[in-house]
Amino acid sequence: MIIAERRPLPEILENISAYKKILVLGCRGCVAVCSAGGDREVAILAEAIRLGKALRGEEVEVLEKTFIRQCDPEYLEPLREFEKEVEAVVSLACGVGVNLIADLFPNLRVYPGVDTSFYGANLALGEWVERCRGCGDCIIDKTAGLCPIARCAKNLLNGPCGGSQGGRCEVRKDMPCIWHEIVERLKARGELERLLEVWAAKDWRPAGGDGLRVRVREDLRV
Repeated sequence: MIIAERRPLPEILENISAYKKILVLGCRGCVAVCSAGGDREVAILAEAIRLGKALRGEEVEVLEKTFIRQCDPEYLEPLREFEKEVEAVVSLACGVGVNLIADLFPNLRVYPGVDTSFYGANLALGEWVERCRGCGDCIIDKTAGLCPIARCAKNLLNGPCGGSQGGRCEVRKDMPCIWHEIVERLKARGELERLLEVWAAKDWRPAGGDGLRVRVREDLRV
């Protein structure tokens, strides 16, 4: 899922300092699952804004709403009823949602309430760890299902660096060296010779090096 975390309150207050009526808009997608932008977080941020504005001596009316998703136009249609009612929107969706609101409602000022961090897995209560970089050219079929793009601090594609020791990452000692894990897993499977294969140079164009990324499925178009 997409992992996000709330932006510092002073930054949010600064962005909306000129407005007296705002909408805090949550999303029940990824940001709700990672406890950054669901119904509960909308209520918490809305109250924090009210208190923060009061301490600054600024008047404000804060409306609260949460949509099923903010990354699909049809789920943003209800926002039209707020378009002329509020001066600004603080969106707790990921950057995709903020961008889509800005695209669909060009006259509506929208500000991010969270920072979009990474694609991650929920490994424990309150803990999310990056597992994918969204590079668009997946190689984990060659690396026992473990991604060196997302999980190697140096994005190495040809094995562990000389600085890794005892299976730990040189950059962060609290993190395992993913290439060490790849080698050990392939060895356990009797597939270590796969690393002797010559791979083509990594194609970074699908990762954004070729401009704005667009995916079209003609079989799904109407």
